Amino acid sequence: MEFQPDAIDRVIKNTIDVMEDSKYQIFEILQTARDELEALRKELERVREETNETVDKVDKLEVDYHRSRIRLTEVSRDFVRYTEKDIRIAYEKATELQLELMMTRERELYLRNRRDELMKRVRSVENSVERAEAIGSQMGVVLQYLSGELGQVTRIVESAKNRQIIGLKIILAQEEERKRIAREIHDGPAQMLANLVLRTEIVERMLVKQEFGLVQDEVIDLKSQVRSSLEEMRKVIFNLRPMALDDLGLIPTMRKFVHDFEEKNKIRTSFETRGKEHRLSSAMEAAVYRLIQEALSNVAKHAQATYVWVEITYQAQMIKIVVKDNGIGFNLQQIKREQSKRESFGLVGMRERVELLEGRMEIESADQEGTTIVIHIPTNVDKGKE
Repeated sequence: MEFQPDAIDRVIKNTIDVMEDSKYQIFEILQTARDELEALRKELERVREETNETVDKVDKLEVDYHRSRIRLTEVSRDFVRYTEKDIRIAYEKATELQLELMMTRERELYLRNRRDELMKRVRSVENSVERAEAIGSQMGVVLQYLSGELGQVTRIVESAKNRQIIGLKIILAQEEERKRIAREIHDGPAQMLANLVLRTEIVERMLVKQEFGLVQDEVIDLKSQVRSSLEEMRKVIFNLRPMALDDLGLIPTMRKFVHDFEEKNKIRTSFETRGKEHRLSSAMEAAVYRLIQEALSNVAKHAQATYVWVEITYQAQMIKIVVKDNGIGFNLQQIKREQSKRESFGLVGMRERVELLEGRMEIESADQEGTTIVIHIPTNVDKGKE
């Protein structure tokens, strides 16, 4: 293989661009985690204060309830001094205090559990912030090295003899990070939401016994909203890193994504495969998935289409992707001008990702005539590495 310095420099530049983008995403994640940590700490402080107040209230209610029981016993025994009305008042007072004490104890138990959950979540987010800061610092060092020592990096890349290996490693690193974030969200907020649903069911049963109808309706509505939030969180997890991609492979995962895309955007979507289906490397399958995801996202945002057709064709040493819609189309010359100015981040970003994989992307479109995107990506690199 003939060494081409210009080609290596392009790979290095693309690598730096991708890493800069990844670093920016990490900083966004870090800032989000810091904001979440601050909010959690404030909520934890509030819950602690409320817990202490509730504990004091329980203690006071226990004393008052004990006194009311003594009073009830006193008036019940002395029929000479106390009338039937006195007995009824004493009984109602004792019952009222008993009910309030029971509800306050339930509130105390909930607050204690909530406090413990928040403390665990604060520790988890603190660890995430520390890891994100470490990763950001490491990427800064790498970017400084790449930007300042291009000659040395060129020699390193030259020994690899293949630009696609660099692209696959970058994509694999991004997917590993997505997988980690998905795991943390699944173990954190999703579990908390599920627990909140359980708590509302307990409160609902308690209120039903007391026949507080209006409060019961509010709790039922709250439970419905929490379940909807839980479903949305699960969708976020799937978008970050479809776990089925590792377990089932590219095609089953794409079928689910296409189905969800059709339901969410109300765009009739067809998905077909050709050739003998076989598993690709994890990085390659992730790359293909992200390309189709980006293409369909562009259709939903800009095409105003009513139908989109997706096809994946397996060839001997190549995978072919076709995404075609019946939308309003666009002017290709305008897209090329935007690409030269670095102002377009949809199709241009897809093209750069395809070039990192040693592939090629062709676009056919015109105003009011829809858009067809055809992508060819070689798959023989993985075999060569093995």
